[in-house]
Parts: sequence; C-alpha cells; structure tokens
Amino acid sequence: MKLIIAIIKPFKLEEVREALTAIGVQGMLVSEGKGFGRQSGHTEIYRGAEYAVTFVPKLKLEIVVEDTLAPTVIEAIATTAKTGRIGDGKIFTLDVEQAMRIRTDETGIEAL
Repeated sequence: MKLIIAIIKPFKLEEVREALTAIGVQGMLVSEGKGFGRQSGHTEIYRGAEYAVTFVPKLKLEIVVEDTLAPTVIEAIATTAKTGRIGDGKIFTLDVEQAMRIRTDETGIEAL
C-alpha cells in the first residue's frame, strides 16, 4: 500500500476530488494549512499599505491506495492540480506497512 500526500491550491480541490473518484479512489483526508515553498509568499497592498504574506493557503490531501493504483492517482492529481504557475504544490509517496479498519477489524488492502 502507498500513502500519497499532495499539497495543492485550495481552488483545485473539487476538480482533484472528481478526478480521483473517477479512477476509483474511495476516500481521502483533506487538511487546511498555510505554507510556502519556492514562491516564498507574496506582497499585497491593503488600504495603501504594502505588507508581506509569508504563508499562503494550501490543502493537504492524504490518500492510501493499493500499490498498483498509486501511479494512476499521482498522475490524476498532477494533471488536475497543475496551473503552470509557481505554487502548484507537491506530491509525496510513502510506503504503508499496515492498515486496519477499526469498525470491522479488517486489515491490509481489505481495510481500505
């Protein structure tokens, strides 16, 4: 099993969710956060005063899938979340040793 962590722009969430649902992803966790990467934030002008916004809003998606589905999920996220501008995000893939569904005690792939 693989844990796929994707950091995306908030306005891309619905589009990414639809793409993942279409390829068979049955669930994901979405967390709101703020961060920065190479873009290092930006400056804005409010009531005539310029100020720096060092952290920009991001969404973190966490998805656990079978090893065979992982490349398809990564491609779907990358294609759908891409705007071509700085700050589009990142995708990380980690191995998952075990999973367990608490309600039924199912483990492994069955728990997904």
